[in-house]
Amino acid sequence: MGILEGKKLLVTGVLMDSSIAFHVAKIAQEQGAEVVLTSFGRTMKITQTIAKRLATTPEVIELDVANQGDLDSLADRLREHIDGLDGVLHSIGFAPQGAFNFLEGSWEDVSTALQISAYSLKSLAVAALPLMADGGSVVGLTFDAKFAWPVYDWMGVAKAAFESTNRYLARDLGPKGVRCNLVAAGPIRTTAAKSIPGFEQFEQVWDERAPLGWDVNDPVPAAQACAALLSDWFPATTGEIVHVDGGVHAMGQ
Repeated sequence: MGILEGKKLLVTGVLMDSSIAFHVAKIAQEQGAEVVLTSFGRTMKITQTIAKRLATTPEVIELDVANQGDLDSLADRLREHIDGLDGVLHSIGFAPQGAFNFLEGSWEDVSTALQISAYSLKSLAVAALPLMADGGSVVGLTFDAKFAWPVYDWMGVAKAAFESTNRYLARDLGPKGVRCNLVAAGPIRTTAAKSIPGFEQFEQVWDERAPLGWDVNDPVPAAQACAALLSDWFPATTGEIVHVDGGVHAMGQ
């Protein structure tokens, strides 16, 4: 039996087979879970195509986390495919290009980054909650927000808000039996990373600084950590950030 045997999971953020979310879905299926994916708008067809590369092609349902109607109807639409949820993976982030210039970023750009990349963790968890009557696990992906990174700018601020949101969710959903944790992955060469101007600055130095080394083309270690947190193997862990970055977070400059 796998560590996710019989679990029903909702996985967001599958855009390419190089994404962490894709590998979470892949590992989850290998470990016995039933998986449903989300996508929206023009990316729906992309996600549906990528979904066929999984061992069992999952359902893909529409979910735009900036659309309250999508959020309000999520539980009912999920019930058409599954009778409950044991876990949710939040792998959603977006910032307009203007948000990657800290001093010049407009509130319009920054507010979009905060809504999609931070507030959406709360939105998604609350939307899924009606299907988590027996408790479960919410897992999100972050990029360590303790530091002011080169080029990350307002997305770094959004990630700091995201990490704080996780702690408040852990507080409020804990009594309902729902654990809320994050995985802070090192830089992975994903679609999201390619949208960040100058992201190669991370790639060039991360492997040198990581005691364990780091492969920007390998999303599997981060995905394995997500799968473990979605399982029952961390029954008393919530509000936590698990670093999967080769050890860079623990090293001095």
